[in-house]
Amino acid sequence: MSIGFILDVTGGGATLTLNRPDKANALDLDDLRAMEAALRGLASNPDLRSLVLTGAGRHFCSGVNILAVASDHDWTDNPIGRVADLIDSLAIPTLCAFNGEVFGGGVDLALACDFRLGVEGMKCFAPPARLGIQYPTGGLERAATRLGPGGAKRLFLALETLDAAELLRLGFLDWLVPADQIASRAAQWAATIAGLAPLAVQGMKRTINEAAAGRLDRAAADARFVAGFRSADYQEGRRAMAEKRTPDFKGR
Repeated sequence: MSIGFILDVTGGGATLTLNRPDKANALDLDDLRAMEAALRGLASNPDLRSLVLTGAGRHFCSGVNILAVASDHDWTDNPIGRVADLIDSLAIPTLCAFNGEVFGGGVDLALACDFRLGVEGMKCFAPPARLGIQYPTGGLERAATRLGPGGAKRLFLALETLDAAELLRLGFLDWLVPADQIASRAAQWAATIAGLAPLAVQGMKRTINEAAAGRLDRAAADARFVAGFRSADYQEGRRAMAEKRTPDFKGR
């Protein structure tokens, strides 16, 4: 049985492309378990600098393929929630590059990324209340944190279909581009991240995320700040600035 995504790791950049366009990139349980394994592999790759999450076809993702999940599945085992949590916990910067519309559990995968790049004409809709179920707790928490309680309630309680302009206004999207520019803009983002000092970027991501979640360990964050001045990357950055060249950071 084929897996519903393609993972490409080239140099320091990874791209994970959801690849069931005939099913709006809905994911079954085997897909999600394979994605878990793939993400754990990315997390253990010391050379990786960034991850782009995108989709094939007209839709980014419509979440779990409910028709492919047994009706008696025990949802204390929530594989799409684990995948979103793994994306959220990656040390490297992550970008969701929307190739199209996003629905259901796909919203949580997108919110788990650090950045979201949208395409003109896209829409977002989260229908669990129409099916008689609640959205997973982690996804609601991410939505409340990223969009604020009002935006989260509009999406999940009022079941609004949000268009690209409103998604940008709410902060769901960081940038909005024409559809034919999505791949080049995502590649530009990854190239920018690749040129930065990974220890600095990853340390600041951790501090920002902890601060936003109200669980900042100030002493640990300060220790990361001080450690930066002792790193080989800092010495390389100083040399590169003096020599007027591009730095070659090694993450040490």
